[in-house]
Amino acid sequence: MALFPGQRAGVELAAMLLLFTSMAWNMVLGFYQSLCTIPRELLEASQVFGLSSWKRFWTLELPAGAMGLVWNSIVSVAGGWFFLISIESFELGNQDFRLPGIGAFLATAAEHANYAAISWGLLSLVTVIVVADFVVWRPLIAWSSKFSYGSGTAAQMAPKSSVLNFLQRSHVTRALHEKLLSQMWLGFVELFPSRRKTHYVMPSTGDKWVQSTALLRSAVFALLSVGFTGTVGYAAYKAVGVLSVLPLRVWLGLGVDALYTLGRVLVALVLSIIWTVPLGVSVGRDPALASRLQPLVQIFASVPATALFPFVLLALVRLGSGLQIGSIVLMMLGMMWYILFNVIAGAQAIPPELFEVDSIYGKGSLLKRWKTLIIPGIFPYLITGIVTAVGGAWNASIVSEYVIFQGNSISTRGLGSAISVAASNGDYSVLLAGTLVMCGLVLLTNRFVWGPLYKLANTKYRLSQS
Repeated sequence: MALFPGQRAGVELAAMLLLFTSMAWNMVLGFYQSLCTIPRELLEASQVFGLSSWKRFWTLELPAGAMGLVWNSIVSVAGGWFFLISIESFELGNQDFRLPGIGAFLATAAEHANYAAISWGLLSLVTVIVVADFVVWRPLIAWSSKFSYGSGTAAQMAPKSSVLNFLQRSHVTRALHEKLLSQMWLGFVELFPSRRKTHYVMPSTGDKWVQSTALLRSAVFALLSVGFTGTVGYAAYKAVGVLSVLPLRVWLGLGVDALYTLGRVLVALVLSIIWTVPLGVSVGRDPALASRLQPLVQIFASVPATALFPFVLLALVRLGSGLQIGSIVLMMLGMMWYILFNVIAGAQAIPPELFEVDSIYGKGSLLKRWKTLIIPGIFPYLITGIVTAVGGAWNASIVSEYVIFQGNSISTRGLGSAISVAASNGDYSVLLAGTLVMCGLVLLTNRFVWGPLYKLANTKYRLSQS
Protein backbone atom coordinates (compact mmCIF):
# COMPACT_ATOMS: atom_id res chain seq x y z
CA MET A 1 0.00 0.00 0.00
CA ALA A 2 3.00 2.26 0.46
CA LEU A 3 3.66 2.02 -3.29
CA PHE A 4 0.24 3.56 -4.02
CA PRO A 5 -0.42 6.03 -1.17
CA GLY A 6 -4.00 7.22 -0.97
CA GLN A 7 -5.11 5.01 -3.85
CA ARG A 8 -7.32 1.94 -3.90
CA ALA A 9 -4.88 0.13 -6.21
CA GLY A 10 -2.53 -0.55 -3.28
CA VAL A 11 -5.32 -2.04 -1.17
CA GLU A 12 -6.50 -4.15 -4.13
CA LEU A 13 -2.98 -5.51 -4.67
CA ALA A 14 -2.65 -6.26 -0.95
CA ALA A 15 -5.98 -8.11 -1.02
CA MET A 16 -4.92 -10.18 -4.03
CA LEU A 17 -1.60 -11.00 -2.33
CA LEU A 18 -3.44 -12.16 0.78
CA LEU A 19 -5.74 -14.28 -1.37
CA PHE A 20 -2.72 -15.78 -3.12
CA THR A 21 -1.02 -16.71 0.16
CA SER A 22 -4.23 -18.31 1.46
CA MET A 23 -4.74 -20.39 -1.70
CA ALA A 24 -1.41 -21.22 -3.36
CA TRP A 25 0.40 -23.30 -0.74
CA ASN A 26 -2.30 -25.93 -0.47
CA MET A 27 -2.11 -26.50 -4.22
CA VAL A 28 1.70 -26.57 -4.16
CA LEU A 29 1.85 -29.14 -1.35
CA GLY A 30 -0.85 -31.26 -2.96
CA PHE A 31 0.96 -31.31 -6.30
CA TYR A 32 4.29 -32.06 -4.59
CA GLN A 33 2.68 -35.02 -2.83
CA SER A 34 1.35 -36.29 -6.18
CA LEU A 35 4.85 -36.09 -7.69
CA CYS A 36 6.31 -38.07 -4.79
CA THR A 37 3.82 -40.91 -5.29
CA ILE A 38 4.38 -41.44 -9.03
CA PRO A 39 5.21 -45.14 -9.54
CA ARG A 40 8.90 -45.70 -10.15
CA GLU A 41 8.10 -47.76 -13.24
CA LEU A 42 6.66 -44.70 -14.98
CA LEU A 43 9.67 -42.57 -14.03
CA GLU A 44 12.00 -45.25 -15.39
CA ALA A 45 9.96 -45.43 -18.61
CA SER A 46 10.31 -41.67 -19.10
CA GLN A 47 14.07 -42.04 -18.78
CA VAL A 48 14.17 -44.95 -21.21
CA PHE A 49 12.27 -42.94 -23.83
CA GLY A 50 14.58 -39.97 -23.27
CA LEU A 51 11.90 -37.43 -22.32
CA SER A 52 13.14 -33.96 -21.55
CA SER A 53 12.20 -32.35 -18.23
CA TRP A 54 9.70 -30.17 -20.10
CA LYS A 55 7.98 -33.09 -21.85
CA ARG A 56 8.07 -35.30 -18.76
CA PHE A 57 6.26 -32.60 -16.79
CA TRP A 58 3.43 -32.20 -19.31
CA THR A 59 3.02 -35.89 -20.20
CA LEU A 60 3.69 -37.62 -16.85
CA GLU A 61 4.00 -35.35 -13.81
CA LEU A 62 1.09 -33.00 -14.49
CA PRO A 63 -1.33 -35.84 -15.41
CA ALA A 64 -0.22 -37.75 -12.31
CA GLY A 65 -1.10 -34.77 -10.12
CA ALA A 66 -4.21 -33.69 -12.03
CA MET A 67 -6.75 -35.34 -9.75
CA GLY A 68 -5.20 -34.04 -6.54
CA LEU A 69 -4.62 -30.64 -8.11
CA VAL A 70 -8.29 -30.29 -9.03
CA TRP A 71 -9.51 -31.24 -5.56
CA ASN A 72 -6.94 -28.98 -3.89
CA SER A 73 -7.94 -26.16 -6.25
CA ILE A 74 -11.52 -26.54 -5.04
CA VAL A 75 -10.52 -26.32 -1.39
CA SER A 76 -8.09 -23.46 -2.14
CA VAL A 77 -10.86 -21.44 -3.78
CA ALA A 78 -13.08 -22.31 -0.83
CA GLY A 79 -10.31 -21.08 1.46
CA GLY A 80 -10.21 -17.84 -0.49
CA TRP A 81 -13.94 -17.39 0.07
CA PHE A 82 -13.42 -18.28 3.74
CA PHE A 83 -10.94 -15.44 4.31
CA LEU A 84 -12.86 -13.03 2.10
CA ILE A 85 -14.18 -10.94 4.99
CA SER A 86 -10.80 -10.39 6.61
CA ILE A 87 -9.25 -9.62 3.20
CA GLU A 88 -11.82 -7.11 1.94
CA SER A 89 -12.36 -5.49 5.35
CA PHE A 90 -9.47 -4.94 7.77
CA GLU A 91 -7.99 -2.35 10.11
CA LEU A 92 -4.37 -1.25 10.24
CA GLY A 93 -3.64 1.30 12.92
CA ASN A 94 -6.22 4.07 12.80
CA GLN A 95 -7.16 3.26 9.20
CA ASP A 96 -10.16 1.15 8.23
CA PHE A 97 -9.81 -0.40 4.75
CA ARG A 98 -12.90 -1.71 2.96
CA LEU A 99 -13.01 -2.89 -0.63
CA PRO A 100 -16.23 -3.22 -2.61
CA GLY A 101 -17.27 -6.87 -2.58
CA ILE A 102 -19.35 -9.50 -0.88
CA GLY A 103 -16.70 -9.92 1.85
CA ALA A 104 -16.91 -6.28 2.96
CA PHE A 105 -20.70 -6.47 2.78
CA LEU A 106 -20.78 -9.53 5.05
CA ALA A 107 -18.25 -7.92 7.42
CA THR A 108 -20.44 -4.83 7.86
CA ALA A 109 -23.54 -6.97 8.32
CA ALA A 110 -21.79 -9.16 10.90
CA GLU A 111 -20.48 -6.17 12.87
CA HIS A 112 -24.02 -4.78 13.18
CA ALA A 113 -25.61 -8.24 13.68
CA ASN A 114 -27.88 -7.60 10.68
CA TYR A 115 -29.08 -11.16 10.21
CA ALA A 116 -31.23 -10.36 7.18
CA ALA A 117 -28.27 -8.81 5.35
CA ILE A 118 -26.04 -11.74 6.35
CA SER A 119 -28.61 -14.19 4.98
CA TRP A 120 -28.90 -12.35 1.64
CA GLY A 121 -25.12 -12.09 1.36
CA LEU A 122 -24.67 -15.80 2.05
CA LEU A 123 -27.41 -16.63 -0.45
CA SER A 124 -25.56 -14.64 -3.15
CA LEU A 125 -22.31 -16.40 -2.25
CA VAL A 126 -23.92 -19.84 -2.34
CA THR A 127 -25.45 -19.07 -5.75
CA VAL A 128 -22.02 -18.23 -7.19
CA ILE A 129 -20.54 -21.40 -5.67
CA VAL A 130 -23.29 -23.65 -7.06
CA VAL A 131 -22.95 -22.20 -10.57
CA ALA A 132 -19.14 -22.53 -10.44
CA ASP A 133 -19.45 -26.13 -9.26
CA PHE A 134 -21.77 -27.09 -12.12
CA VAL A 135 -19.88 -25.24 -14.86
CA VAL A 136 -16.25 -25.58 -13.74
CA TRP A 137 -15.47 -27.98 -10.91
CA ARG A 138 -17.69 -30.94 -11.70
CA PRO A 139 -16.44 -31.14 -15.33
CA LEU A 140 -12.85 -30.88 -14.11
CA ILE A 141 -13.36 -33.65 -11.56
CA ALA A 142 -14.87 -35.92 -14.20
CA TRP A 143 -12.11 -35.08 -16.69
CA SER A 144 -9.24 -35.56 -14.21
CA SER A 145 -10.49 -39.00 -13.17
CA LYS A 146 -9.09 -40.44 -16.41
CA PHE A 147 -5.58 -39.88 -15.03
CA SER A 148 -6.01 -42.41 -12.22
CA TYR A 149 -3.71 -45.45 -12.06
CA GLY A 150 -6.62 -47.88 -12.38
CA SER A 151 -7.85 -49.60 -15.52
CA GLY A 152 -11.31 -50.28 -16.88
CA THR A 153 -12.93 -50.52 -13.48
CA ALA A 154 -11.66 -47.06 -12.62
CA ALA A 155 -13.23 -45.65 -15.77
CA GLN A 156 -16.58 -47.15 -14.78
CA MET A 157 -16.35 -45.52 -11.33
CA ALA A 158 -15.44 -42.10 -12.77
CA PRO A 159 -17.81 -39.26 -11.80
CA LYS A 160 -20.07 -37.84 -14.49
CA SER A 161 -20.70 -34.28 -15.67
CA SER A 162 -23.40 -33.17 -18.07
CA VAL A 163 -21.34 -30.14 -19.09
CA LEU A 164 -18.32 -32.33 -19.92
CA ASN A 165 -20.52 -34.80 -21.79
CA PHE A 166 -21.98 -31.96 -23.86
CA LEU A 167 -18.53 -30.63 -24.74
CA GLN A 168 -17.22 -34.07 -25.65
CA ARG A 169 -20.21 -34.83 -27.89
CA SER A 170 -20.31 -31.42 -29.55
CA HIS A 171 -19.19 -31.50 -33.19
CA VAL A 172 -17.76 -27.99 -32.84
CA THR A 173 -15.53 -28.75 -29.88
CA ARG A 174 -14.44 -32.09 -31.35
CA ALA A 175 -13.48 -30.46 -34.65
CA LEU A 176 -11.69 -27.66 -32.78
CA HIS A 177 -9.78 -30.22 -30.75
CA GLU A 178 -8.78 -32.40 -33.70
CA LYS A 179 -7.80 -29.65 -36.14
CA LEU A 180 -6.32 -27.02 -33.83
CA LEU A 181 -5.90 -27.78 -30.13
CA SER A 182 -4.30 -31.20 -30.51
CA GLN A 183 -1.75 -29.88 -32.99
CA MET A 184 -0.98 -26.90 -30.76
CA TRP A 185 -0.60 -29.24 -27.80
CA LEU A 186 1.88 -31.51 -29.63
CA GLY A 187 3.96 -28.51 -30.62
CA PHE A 188 3.82 -27.13 -27.08
CA VAL A 189 4.96 -30.41 -25.54
CA GLU A 190 7.89 -30.63 -27.98
CA LEU A 191 8.87 -27.02 -27.39
CA PHE A 192 12.05 -27.95 -25.49
CA PRO A 193 13.51 -31.18 -26.92
CA SER A 194 15.54 -33.66 -24.94
CA ARG A 195 19.26 -33.18 -24.49
CA ARG A 196 19.74 -36.77 -25.62
CA LYS A 197 20.67 -37.03 -29.28
CA THR A 198 18.28 -39.27 -31.20
CA HIS A 199 18.01 -40.22 -34.83
CA TYR A 200 15.19 -37.76 -35.51
CA VAL A 201 16.93 -34.66 -34.10
CA MET A 202 19.72 -32.98 -36.07
CA PRO A 203 22.70 -32.68 -33.72
CA SER A 204 23.64 -29.14 -34.73
CA THR A 205 20.13 -27.72 -34.61
CA GLY A 206 19.24 -29.58 -31.42
CA ASP A 207 22.44 -28.53 -29.64
CA LYS A 208 21.99 -24.87 -30.58
CA TRP A 209 18.37 -24.87 -29.44
CA VAL A 210 19.22 -26.54 -26.13
CA GLN A 211 22.18 -24.21 -25.53
CA SER A 212 20.17 -21.06 -26.26
CA THR A 213 17.25 -22.07 -24.06
CA ALA A 214 19.59 -23.15 -21.26
CA LEU A 215 21.40 -19.80 -21.44
CA LEU A 216 18.11 -17.92 -21.34
CA ARG A 217 16.89 -19.91 -18.35
CA SER A 218 20.17 -19.30 -16.52
CA ALA A 219 19.99 -15.55 -17.13
CA VAL A 220 16.38 -15.32 -15.95
CA PHE A 221 17.15 -17.42 -12.89
CA ALA A 222 20.15 -15.23 -12.03
CA LEU A 223 18.09 -12.03 -12.31
CA LEU A 224 15.33 -13.45 -10.16
CA SER A 225 17.84 -14.68 -7.58
CA VAL A 226 19.52 -11.29 -7.33
CA GLY A 227 16.18 -9.51 -6.99
CA PHE A 228 14.88 -11.96 -4.40
CA THR A 229 18.10 -11.84 -2.37
CA GLY A 230 18.14 -8.05 -2.38
CA THR A 231 14.49 -7.84 -1.33
CA VAL A 232 14.93 -10.35 1.49
CA GLY A 233 18.10 -8.64 2.69
CA TYR A 234 16.47 -5.22 2.80
CA ALA A 235 13.39 -6.62 4.57
CA ALA A 236 15.59 -8.37 7.14
CA TYR A 237 17.52 -5.15 7.79
CA LYS A 238 14.30 -3.22 8.41
CA ALA A 239 12.87 -6.01 10.56
CA VAL A 240 15.90 -6.01 12.88
CA GLY A 241 15.40 -2.30 13.47
CA VAL A 242 11.71 -2.76 14.27
CA LEU A 243 12.21 -5.76 16.57
CA SER A 244 15.15 -4.32 18.50
CA VAL A 245 12.83 -2.09 20.55
CA LEU A 246 10.79 -4.99 21.96
CA PRO A 247 11.55 -5.96 25.58
CA LEU A 248 11.98 -9.58 26.67
CA ARG A 249 8.60 -9.69 28.45
CA VAL A 250 6.82 -9.09 25.14
CA TRP A 251 8.57 -12.07 23.55
CA LEU A 252 7.72 -14.25 26.57
CA GLY A 253 4.10 -13.12 26.39
CA LEU A 254 3.96 -14.02 22.70
CA GLY A 255 5.42 -17.44 23.52
CA VAL A 256 2.66 -18.11 26.05
CA ASP A 257 0.06 -16.84 23.56
CA ALA A 258 1.45 -19.26 20.99
CA LEU A 259 0.96 -22.18 23.41
CA TYR A 260 -2.70 -21.24 23.89
CA THR A 261 -3.25 -21.13 20.14
CA LEU A 262 -1.29 -24.35 19.61
CA GLY A 263 -3.60 -26.15 22.04
CA ARG A 264 -6.68 -24.94 20.15
CA VAL A 265 -5.12 -25.96 16.82
CA LEU A 266 -4.45 -29.50 18.07
CA VAL A 267 -7.97 -29.88 19.48
CA ALA A 268 -9.49 -28.62 16.23
CA LEU A 269 -7.22 -30.96 14.23
CA VAL A 270 -8.24 -34.08 16.18
CA LEU A 271 -11.93 -33.23 15.97
CA SER A 272 -11.60 -32.59 12.22
CA ILE A 273 -9.80 -35.88 11.52
CA ILE A 274 -12.41 -37.89 13.43
CA TRP A 275 -15.18 -37.12 10.94
CA THR A 276 -13.43 -36.07 7.72
CA VAL A 277 -11.47 -39.30 7.14
CA PRO A 278 -14.47 -41.69 7.15
CA LEU A 279 -16.59 -39.27 5.12
CA GLY A 280 -13.79 -38.57 2.64
CA VAL A 281 -13.19 -42.27 2.00
CA SER A 282 -16.92 -42.87 1.53
CA VAL A 283 -17.23 -39.99 -0.94
CA GLY A 284 -14.06 -40.95 -2.80
CA ARG A 285 -15.11 -44.57 -3.30
CA ASP A 286 -18.75 -43.86 -4.26
CA PRO A 287 -19.17 -41.68 -7.39
CA ALA A 288 -22.92 -41.38 -6.84
CA LEU A 289 -22.40 -40.16 -3.28
CA ALA A 290 -19.65 -37.81 -4.46
CA SER A 291 -21.93 -36.22 -7.07
CA ARG A 292 -24.49 -35.49 -4.36
CA LEU A 293 -22.24 -34.39 -1.51
CA GLN A 294 -19.39 -32.61 -3.33
CA PRO A 295 -21.41 -29.46 -4.14
CA LEU A 296 -22.75 -29.32 -0.57
CA VAL A 297 -19.29 -29.76 0.92
CA GLN A 298 -17.90 -27.06 -1.35
CA ILE A 299 -20.68 -24.68 -0.27
CA PHE A 300 -20.04 -25.29 3.42
CA ALA A 301 -16.28 -24.95 2.90
CA SER A 302 -16.67 -21.64 1.06
CA VAL A 303 -18.95 -19.87 3.53
CA PRO A 304 -16.81 -17.35 5.49
CA ALA A 305 -16.84 -18.48 9.11
CA THR A 306 -16.75 -14.91 10.41
CA ALA A 307 -20.06 -14.27 8.65
CA LEU A 308 -21.55 -17.14 10.66
CA PHE A 309 -20.01 -15.92 13.88
CA PRO A 310 -23.07 -13.93 15.10
CA PHE A 311 -25.11 -17.15 14.94
CA VAL A 312 -22.31 -19.20 16.54
CA LEU A 313 -21.75 -16.61 19.26
CA LEU A 314 -25.41 -16.44 20.20
CA ALA A 315 -25.56 -20.25 20.43
CA LEU A 316 -22.45 -20.37 22.62
CA VAL A 317 -23.77 -17.62 24.89
CA ARG A 318 -26.95 -19.61 25.44
CA LEU A 319 -24.83 -22.65 26.29
CA GLY A 320 -22.80 -20.60 28.75
CA SER A 321 -19.58 -20.85 26.71
CA GLY A 322 -17.36 -18.06 25.44
CA LEU A 323 -14.91 -17.43 22.67
CA GLN A 324 -12.59 -20.14 24.04
CA ILE A 325 -14.86 -22.74 22.44
CA GLY A 326 -16.03 -20.43 19.65
CA SER A 327 -12.46 -19.96 18.43
CA ILE A 328 -12.02 -23.75 18.15
CA VAL A 329 -15.24 -23.99 16.16
CA LEU A 330 -14.09 -21.25 13.80
CA MET A 331 -10.69 -22.93 13.43
CA MET A 332 -12.40 -26.19 12.50
CA LEU A 333 -14.44 -24.36 9.87
CA GLY A 334 -11.19 -23.09 8.41
CA MET A 335 -9.16 -26.31 8.48
CA MET A 336 -11.32 -29.43 8.19
CA TRP A 337 -12.03 -28.99 4.48
CA TYR A 338 -8.34 -29.32 3.60
CA ILE A 339 -8.30 -32.78 5.18
CA LEU A 340 -11.64 -33.80 3.66
CA PHE A 341 -10.80 -32.89 0.07
CA ASN A 342 -7.34 -34.46 0.25
CA VAL A 343 -8.80 -37.68 1.66
CA ILE A 344 -11.37 -37.72 -1.14
CA ALA A 345 -8.58 -37.35 -3.71
CA GLY A 346 -6.57 -40.09 -1.99
CA ALA A 347 -9.50 -42.49 -1.91
CA GLN A 348 -10.15 -41.90 -5.61
CA ALA A 349 -6.48 -42.52 -6.41
CA ILE A 350 -6.52 -46.04 -4.94
CA PRO A 351 -6.82 -48.49 -7.88
CA PRO A 352 -10.16 -50.35 -7.76
CA GLU A 353 -8.29 -53.57 -8.50
CA LEU A 354 -6.81 -53.43 -4.98
CA PHE A 355 -10.31 -53.40 -3.51
CA GLU A 356 -11.19 -56.41 -5.66
CA VAL A 357 -8.13 -58.25 -4.34
CA ASP A 358 -9.04 -57.24 -0.80
CA SER A 359 -12.58 -58.55 -1.21
CA ILE A 360 -11.10 -61.92 -2.22
CA TYR A 361 -8.31 -62.29 0.34
CA GLY A 362 -9.57 -60.01 3.08
CA LYS A 363 -12.79 -62.00 3.46
CA GLY A 364 -14.86 -58.85 3.91
CA SER A 365 -13.22 -57.69 7.15
CA LEU A 366 -13.82 -53.93 7.36
CA LEU A 367 -11.19 -53.38 10.05
CA LYS A 368 -8.57 -55.29 8.05
CA ARG A 369 -9.46 -53.33 4.89
CA TRP A 370 -8.90 -50.02 6.69
CA LYS A 371 -5.64 -51.25 8.23
CA THR A 372 -4.05 -52.83 5.17
CA LEU A 373 -5.53 -50.88 2.24
CA ILE A 374 -7.41 -47.67 2.96
CA ILE A 375 -5.13 -46.03 5.55
CA PRO A 376 -1.92 -46.87 3.60
CA GLY A 377 -3.62 -45.76 0.36
CA ILE A 378 -4.74 -42.36 1.61
CA PHE A 379 -1.79 -41.78 3.97
CA PRO A 380 0.24 -39.47 1.67
CA TYR A 381 -2.87 -37.42 0.87
CA LEU A 382 -3.88 -37.36 4.55
CA ILE A 383 -0.51 -35.96 5.59
CA THR A 384 -0.76 -33.28 2.91
CA GLY A 385 -4.25 -32.42 4.12
CA ILE A 386 -3.12 -32.22 7.74
CA VAL A 387 -0.15 -29.98 6.90
CA THR A 388 -2.32 -27.54 4.95
CA ALA A 389 -5.09 -27.78 7.55
CA VAL A 390 -2.74 -26.84 10.37
CA GLY A 391 -1.52 -23.90 8.32
CA GLY A 392 -5.12 -22.91 7.70
CA ALA A 393 -5.85 -23.17 11.43
CA TRP A 394 -2.97 -20.84 12.30
CA ASN A 395 -4.30 -18.36 9.74
CA ALA A 396 -7.85 -18.79 11.05
CA SER A 397 -6.66 -18.06 14.59
CA ILE A 398 -6.22 -14.42 13.59
CA VAL A 399 -9.94 -14.07 12.80
CA SER A 400 -11.23 -16.55 15.39
CA GLU A 401 -9.51 -15.29 18.54
CA TYR A 402 -10.41 -11.63 17.97
CA VAL A 403 -13.83 -10.73 16.60
CA ILE A 404 -15.77 -7.48 16.19
CA PHE A 405 -19.42 -8.06 17.14
CA GLN A 406 -22.06 -5.30 17.36
CA GLY A 407 -19.34 -2.65 17.55
CA ASN A 408 -17.48 -4.38 20.40
CA SER A 409 -14.31 -6.42 20.27
CA ILE A 410 -14.43 -9.95 21.73
CA SER A 411 -11.18 -11.82 22.21
CA THR A 412 -9.53 -14.73 23.95
CA ARG A 413 -5.86 -15.13 24.74
CA GLY A 414 -3.78 -16.51 21.91
CA LEU A 415 -1.24 -15.63 19.26
CA GLY A 416 -3.94 -14.83 16.69
CA SER A 417 -5.57 -12.39 19.12
CA ALA A 418 -2.21 -10.74 19.85
CA ILE A 419 -1.56 -10.24 16.13
CA SER A 420 -5.07 -8.86 15.52
CA VAL A 421 -4.81 -6.43 18.45
CA ALA A 422 -1.38 -5.27 17.28
CA ALA A 423 -2.70 -4.66 13.77
CA SER A 424 -5.71 -2.77 15.13
CA ASN A 425 -3.51 -0.57 17.34
CA GLY A 426 -0.87 -0.02 14.68
CA ASP A 427 1.84 -1.66 16.84
CA TYR A 428 4.00 -2.88 13.97
CA SER A 429 6.81 -4.24 16.17
CA VAL A 430 4.46 -6.60 18.05
CA LEU A 431 2.70 -7.42 14.76
CA LEU A 432 5.98 -8.47 13.16
CA ALA A 433 7.14 -10.34 16.25
CA GLY A 434 3.88 -12.29 16.49
CA THR A 435 4.06 -13.19 12.81
CA LEU A 436 7.64 -14.42 13.21
CA VAL A 437 6.71 -16.53 16.24
CA MET A 438 3.87 -18.11 14.26
CA CYS A 439 6.16 -18.78 11.29
CA GLY A 440 8.79 -20.26 13.61
CA LEU A 441 6.30 -22.69 15.16
CA VAL A 442 5.06 -23.75 11.73
CA LEU A 443 8.63 -24.33 10.52
CA LEU A 444 9.54 -26.35 13.61
CA THR A 445 6.51 -28.62 13.28
CA ASN A 446 7.21 -29.05 9.56
CA ARG A 447 10.81 -29.98 10.30
CA PHE A 448 10.34 -32.39 13.19
CA VAL A 449 6.79 -33.71 12.70
CA TRP A 450 5.45 -33.41 9.17
CA GLY A 451 8.83 -33.84 7.46
CA PRO A 452 9.41 -37.37 8.83
CA LEU A 453 5.79 -38.30 8.10
CA TYR A 454 6.19 -37.05 4.52
CA LYS A 455 9.31 -39.17 4.17
CA LEU A 456 7.43 -42.20 5.47
CA ALA A 457 4.56 -41.56 3.06
CA ASN A 458 6.88 -41.21 0.07
CA THR A 459 9.01 -44.28 0.85
CA LYS A 460 6.63 -46.85 2.34
CA TYR A 461 3.18 -45.90 1.01
CA ARG A 462 3.37 -45.44 -2.74
CA LEU A 463 2.05 -47.28 -5.77
CA SER A 464 5.24 -48.91 -6.96
CA GLN A 465 7.31 -52.00 -6.55
CA SER A 466 10.39 -52.00 -4.38
